[in-house]
Amino acid sequence: MARIDQTRTASLRRGLGALSALCLAAASTAAMGADWPEWAGRDQRNMVSDEKNIADHFDPGKKKPGSEEIDMATTKNVKWVVKLGSQTYGGVVIGGGRVLIGTNNESPRDPKYQGDRGILMCFDEKTGKFLWQLSVPKHESGKVNDWEYLGITATPYIEGDRAYVVTNRCEVLCLDMNGMANGNDGPFKDEAQYFAGPGKPPVVVGPTDADIIWRYDMMEELGVFPHNASNCSVLIHGDLLYTCTSNGMDWTHINIPSPGSPGLIALDKNDGKLRGEENAGISSRVFHGQWCSPSLASVNGREELIFGGGDGFCYAFDPKPVQEGDTAYLKKIWWFDANPASFKMKNGKKRKYPDPEGVSEIIATPVLYNNRVYVATGQDPEHGEGIGLLHCIDATKTGDITKDGAIWTYDKIHRSISTVAIHNGLLFIGDFSGFVHCLDAETGKVNWVHDTQAHIWGSPMIADGKVYIGDESGNLTIFAEAREKKIINTINLGAPVLSTPVIANGVLYIASQTHLYAIQNGAAP
Repeated sequence: MARIDQTRTASLRRGLGALSALCLAAASTAAMGADWPEWAGRDQRNMVSDEKNIADHFDPGKKKPGSEEIDMATTKNVKWVVKLGSQTYGGVVIGGGRVLIGTNNESPRDPKYQGDRGILMCFDEKTGKFLWQLSVPKHESGKVNDWEYLGITATPYIEGDRAYVVTNRCEVLCLDMNGMANGNDGPFKDEAQYFAGPGKPPVVVGPTDADIIWRYDMMEELGVFPHNASNCSVLIHGDLLYTCTSNGMDWTHINIPSPGSPGLIALDKNDGKLRGEENAGISSRVFHGQWCSPSLASVNGREELIFGGGDGFCYAFDPKPVQEGDTAYLKKIWWFDANPASFKMKNGKKRKYPDPEGVSEIIATPVLYNNRVYVATGQDPEHGEGIGLLHCIDATKTGDITKDGAIWTYDKIHRSISTVAIHNGLLFIGDFSGFVHCLDAETGKVNWVHDTQAHIWGSPMIADGKVYIGDESGNLTIFAEAREKKIINTINLGAPVLSTPVIANGVLYIASQTHLYAIQNGAAP
């Protein structure tokens, strides 16, 4: 009888969660007291929340002597704080009373999992209590596909009692939000071997382990070759899940091992079956790698799946796959070359990638706002600083819109992997050189620029009349959401902040490389 009740409860929770996710995707900003179940909170990927009374003053506290644990008595306005690994890049998501974040295994939660691994941790939203973790072995091919100590860099997606994530092994996994605590659900039953790694003795699976529902291996199924890291924050629309494949070059930075494999695919969220792939041939032209996350919105009644390619083009695809022969394709609606001719040639010679004044790919997530796409160009941070561009593109057009699709282009930005945030006609973005830019979203006119004097990896978050953004020096800078620059506060978290702050149900979540903080005005530990 208990098992029947569990099943009914899970089914109801999944149905309500799916309805909630659809309503959230339709909203232009996150509603009051809302969960934050995906990268940027909604499918348009605009990092804005309507929630009020969000903390802008807090003390992250001090570590206990000889420990990585934060002494909560030394904090202020901190609800809870938890230890992560030593490197944390992905975003936080919150749904159904759970908090998920990817990291590495340098602070093992379970003694049976030692050494370098990709980790996805799940915590209780109210208390920060550790509930379960996904522990993913490093890929046997080595760091050319799975770089050392990066961990899981992708932001998960929560829908009802399911979570979806791209792992460091270039897989898409569907997980049970309850972990193994309520049994081993779904068709995938080999977690003991999966967690151990290929060719190793199976581990003993316990209640704090993840429960894998299904698994799709993009390297095995598509022949893709991820360059150093697999990273995409997946997007779900109806029954389809969209993800970048991270297909790129090999260690020579010259050869593309799998030029015919897709850069963007659609899977069935229910069983992980391949349902479609992009028809743009992006992988054959990739500069280095592909790490963009897709966005989706309705443009004059036409649904568009927007994706930044590793070839420097921004694309719009029809999100509904169309069968042609043996393959179902996501067909191009429009495409825009984000690199002008001057970036490609100098004195009659082709610039050699990664020339600081040359072409860049698109790593930042395209944002849909008022029938326009906003996206910046950039490169792998290992390539250092260089010039970039921020484009505002007319999403209502079709075909090659490189010449007539640019509404405006801002050329005073450096390389950027930061996603824009737009609210009340103001656009905010950070670049890798450490500058925060505030522009008029309509015209591209500059309002102000601020130098944080540290690299910026993450994206800005707008809420409650404030803009939050972290940097590599560990500072969280809080600006007023205004046309004139005003810094409300700068708080150092004691470790680099390379992820993006998010807000859910009145709480501000910020992950440094080593800790995750839940911050709320008046919070007591």
